[in-house]
Amino acid sequence: MGISYDSPEDNKAWAEMLDFGFPVLSDPDREIAGALDVRREPPHPLFALPRRVTYLIDPEGVVAESYDVGRNINGHAEEVLEDLQAFSSGS
Repeated sequence: MGISYDSPEDNKAWAEMLDFGFPVLSDPDREIAGALDVRREPPHPLFALPRRVTYLIDPEGVVAESYDVGRNINGHAEEVLEDLQAFSSGS
């Protein structure tokens, strides 16, 4: 799933437009971003965007790995998939 500061309606439209195939949750109060420590401290609060982070969650709901994506939005996917495969096979 994805999480964005945008409204549920905007997130749904965005996910459908880009054919994500997974839900994008809304975090307008930035509570989830704060809990996951992905908030940025920019020079001006109007431009507060979260860092892009991917989490690999185990079946018990525990964060097994995290990947700070930065500006390389697509480049980290291969690493995440390799770790997921290794995690799933018990390696």
